[in-house]
Amino acid sequence: MREKLVEAKGLYKRYALKSDKLFAKRRYLKAVDGVTFDIYKGEFFGVVGESGCGKSTTAKLVLDMEHPTKGTVLFKGKDMSGLKPKEWRALRLNMQMIFQDPLGALDPYMCVGKQIMEPLEIHNIGDPKERKQMVLDMLAAVSLKPIFYDRYPHELSGGQRQRIVLARALIVKPELLVCDEPISALDVSIQAQVVNLFKRIHKELNLTFMFISHDLRIVKHVCDRIIVMYLGRVVEEAESDELFKNTLHPYSQALISAVPSLTPDAQAKRIMLHGDPPNPIDLPKGCRFASRCSKCTPRCLESEPELVDMGGGHKVACFLVTGKEGINAR
Repeated sequence: MREKLVEAKGLYKRYALKSDKLFAKRRYLKAVDGVTFDIYKGEFFGVVGESGCGKSTTAKLVLDMEHPTKGTVLFKGKDMSGLKPKEWRALRLNMQMIFQDPLGALDPYMCVGKQIMEPLEIHNIGDPKERKQMVLDMLAAVSLKPIFYDRYPHELSGGQRQRIVLARALIVKPELLVCDEPISALDVSIQAQVVNLFKRIHKELNLTFMFISHDLRIVKHVCDRIIVMYLGRVVEEAESDELFKNTLHPYSQALISAVPSLTPDAQAKRIMLHGDPPNPIDLPKGCRFASRCSKCTPRCLESEPELVDMGGGHKVACFLVTGKEGINAR
């Protein structure tokens, strides 16, 4: 039986909005709305969806960078909420994050060697001589030469900066690495190099990845299992091969049909989504995808479908597939 590293249970995150009116009713932006999933040790776990669907917020909830409005996150069976500072700091060694913009994640006034070493100093790992050797070893692990130790971020290419960010995250030997759109800011020619580096590191270190992206080509290439999010909820979850071969949710079908292909048949089958997603501040009654779904039924406008396991861990939230009762109308 596979060991669960992360258990996210019923996560909600709502942000209160300011109002110019003194006695106006408080309004909330529903960034994450009842998300549940598990990440297994050694797994390459993917999270996909349009911009604004709650992917990054979910990642921050997993890392306890944001506190959930409701719900819990367990890391190796331990509840992340209510930890004392000392406990949280010790746990932090086991989880690291790579952000979308590598240049913004680095200090422009500090050489990259010192930046990779900084986590070792913060957590008091090794002496100065050992730390420098660890940094040089880590540079080699991400395919960079020792001469990069004394260079500054502005002297590096986008791919080299992302390797430095990866080296800094790996230097403390975490068990979980969360990557939030880690290649979207890179040139296409460099993206494949960085993705292959992620795959090699994953294999060599048996590291667990939570990989967030809107690029389904990359996700299909690297991920073992994927969840598809739409407006703060998970609408489909499956093994990577299963999701692409047997896509069940209309939204997932539209996303996958948009993946570029060289075959004319695939281009002809492109599913176009019309209109914009509903306002996350004032979500409509029923299924939140109904207004953009060509298969919408009256039932979809009344109730919100629940995520149902269709067998083999393939879960979907769609009445057309499950036929089951949904969540009561709000």
